[in-house]
Amino acid sequence: MSGRSGFAFGPFELDPQRKQLFRDGERLPLPTRSVDMLTALVAHAGEVVTKEQLIEIGWADTAVSDDSLKQAIAGLRRAVGAAYIETQARRGYRFIGAVTRIERRESDAVLDALLAPHRAWIEGRAALETLEGSQIQHAREVFERVLAAAPDQASAHVGLANACIFQFEMTRADAAPDRQALAHAVHHAREACRLDPGYGEAWATLGFVLERTGQPIDGRAALRRAVTLEPDNWRHHMRLSYGSWGEARLRAARRTLALLPDFPMAHWLAATVHVARQSFGEAERELRAGLAAQARQPAAATRFGAVALHWLSGLLRLSAGYEDAALDAFARELADEPHGLLYSRECCANTDYAIGAVHLHRGREAAAALAFQRALARMPHHALARLGLARTHGSAALIAAATAAANPGDDRPPIPAIDGAIVRAAFLTLTDRPDDAAAVVAQALDAAPPGQAGWLLPIEPLLHVQAHRDRWADALARLRARAA
Repeated sequence: MSGRSGFAFGPFELDPQRKQLFRDGERLPLPTRSVDMLTALVAHAGEVVTKEQLIEIGWADTAVSDDSLKQAIAGLRRAVGAAYIETQARRGYRFIGAVTRIERRESDAVLDALLAPHRAWIEGRAALETLEGSQIQHAREVFERVLAAAPDQASAHVGLANACIFQFEMTRADAAPDRQALAHAVHHAREACRLDPGYGEAWATLGFVLERTGQPIDGRAALRRAVTLEPDNWRHHMRLSYGSWGEARLRAARRTLALLPDFPMAHWLAATVHVARQSFGEAERELRAGLAAQARQPAAATRFGAVALHWLSGLLRLSAGYEDAALDAFARELADEPHGLLYSRECCANTDYAIGAVHLHRGREAAAALAFQRALARMPHHALARLGLARTHGSAALIAAATAAANPGDDRPPIPAIDGAIVRAAFLTLTDRPDDAAAVVAQALDAAPPGQAGWLLPIEPLLHVQAHRDRWADALARLRARAA
């Protein structure tokens, strides 16, 4: 194994690779520019190094005067002694003295220090891939330590960006999402791309982050660059699927499964497009494949845990009129909540909301109220769960809840336009105005920009769309066209 080469003269040792100068083993505080110039002088001991050469070494393309060089040489003479550096009038400078070239192999301690940031990166990546809340926090701490030791390591910036965006995702349904974590994610993802423009993982991470900051076009562009750079990396296709919609999402999900068969969340992403297209048979096929793949995973598996498969399967069963089968699927989703996976709290809130809708439809208002309350305990601003709970308390409470949903106030996150239309439609449905409900959603879909918003409409549990397809035909046609 090759070691480091350096120079020794008198009581001094010069380490050019680390740009350090030592006297009797003690490091001297010398600027990097000065170390570089001293290295040039020592490496050519006995020869003249011209002023022009020293200025190029010290300042590169920056224009400086001879006075700057004189000051730097004066600093070197103070550090090593004036006798070592001789001035050659109008020519430059010459190092005088016996110089010994030294070669040393790195110690085990030095090798361990060199490996430490890479070992920590592996640890942090493994923690991230569990998708568990506590492990995501641990990963963030690990990557912060790596960057403290190696601030220019692009992969560490990628790891920290992912940890930060995951922390934001865990809070996105809160009244006050962790916007600071989101800002950190943007910074570190961009820094990784600057440090290594050919690093696909950096662009994939930036794409995911940009999509979450409301820049979907730039996000997809970054994701496509990642795929172009590393076309056989399944992670890039998975993120592209997440950030895309319609046929683009399906293609990216299929490519993910071609590269990593049996990946459950790729099946879930494909199923969402089929729901919006009202191709329920295809959606069920994808979910069955995803659930089967999940069941085949070893019990001790700790990577890429999936959520929402049972929830979406339950919604499909519910829309088809199989309420008992839907409740069974919902119970399976809730049983996985203790694992603490990313999106689990949000998913289980939606699951309990759906359970409440089933009970409300059956006239079991007490059971419905309990389910809606459980949903709100997880997500206090779940507008549809608030409507459902209010419905169990009478018409006055329902009107108050609808008014609050339409005017959330400063302490609650704004509702996207189509989501707001669906909340309004739920209120109209619960107050026996289903035709108005369908019209409200159709108008919102007409005005909305392209994207996946509203994809759950065909199986939304409070609206019972499948039981009244004629009434909802216009809205469903618009939604289907958006998912083409």
